[in-house]
Amino acid sequence: MSRKTLITGADGFIGSHLTEALVRQGHDVRAFTLYNSFSSWGWLDHCAKDVRGKFEVFQGDIRDSNGVRTAMKDCDTVLHLAALIAIPYSYHSPETYVDTNVKGTLNILQAARDLNVQRLVHTSTSEVYGTARFVPINEDHPLQGQSPYSASKIAADQLAYSFYASFGLPVVTARPFNTYGPRQSARAVIPTIITQLANGQRNIKLGAVSPTRDFNFVSDTVAGFIAAMNSDAGIGETINFGSNFEISVGDTVRLIAELLQVDIDIESDETRLRPIKSEVERLWADNSKARELLEWSPVYSGREGFARGLKETIDWFIQPDNLKNYKVGNYNI
Repeated sequence: MSRKTLITGADGFIGSHLTEALVRQGHDVRAFTLYNSFSSWGWLDHCAKDVRGKFEVFQGDIRDSNGVRTAMKDCDTVLHLAALIAIPYSYHSPETYVDTNVKGTLNILQAARDLNVQRLVHTSTSEVYGTARFVPINEDHPLQGQSPYSASKIAADQLAYSFYASFGLPVVTARPFNTYGPRQSARAVIPTIITQLANGQRNIKLGAVSPTRDFNFVSDTVAGFIAAMNSDAGIGETINFGSNFEISVGDTVRLIAELLQVDIDIESDETRLRPIKSEVERLWADNSKARELLEWSPVYSGREGFARGLKETIDWFIQPDNLKNYKVGNYNI
């Protein structure tokens, strides 16, 4: 069924893939992108040819309540992905995370309530769990704000639930684990590894390599958002989207090197290390709730699926037109 759908953060990594997927499914999409003087639409400037020109763009800022309300008019579905997500930058500028992730989400919730939006999918993050106290992590796991970023997302998640509990707003909270794939920012570990290798470096600079992550290929995350917007079963719920496969950062580096058929050395870079108590040591998703409520399951699952997703990611990054968008010599916080 075609819907008028607003996607905040549509200019970003996941948001641009989600925009393309919904356009292909016949949705009437309004892409909310961050206003800038260059009139850049982020990754939507590089979207697939078959969707180019087939969606509307609204440039604004989710911190501005009037702009949010204007963007949301006539939309019956809202997919809220806009956020500040870089953990190291949250150490530097925590107030901006409160403004964007907390106040920005409040603006979305208030406008959605006033305009009688039929479905709001709010984006959380696996970082809200902190270091796993038990694995695999289900949605009942305690929340731990180990960084200003994760603390701001916990606050945003609780606001979203409060609008469901207090006002009956039809909110679903999607909680993706570590999404990866084409277009991801170099502030994330997988693009950091691939771009260094693609530029001929064999001494790979990284932070901690012992922490484990549950990596979710971007098309699986997108499918999770679409399942959440289409099913009534998720209203009022928080739902993990993860692969249910755990791998360390170090083993991820070695797998990427194996796929690229290169020998590497890993060099510890102190500037990339989180404060000890802020490092999330272990993330591993229990995705059974998504399977049961939304009939969602990852296509890129297990080690084989992870290797397949990495291969597709590598193939995208090593294309010169894509690689040139990344400043490999810089550490992106």
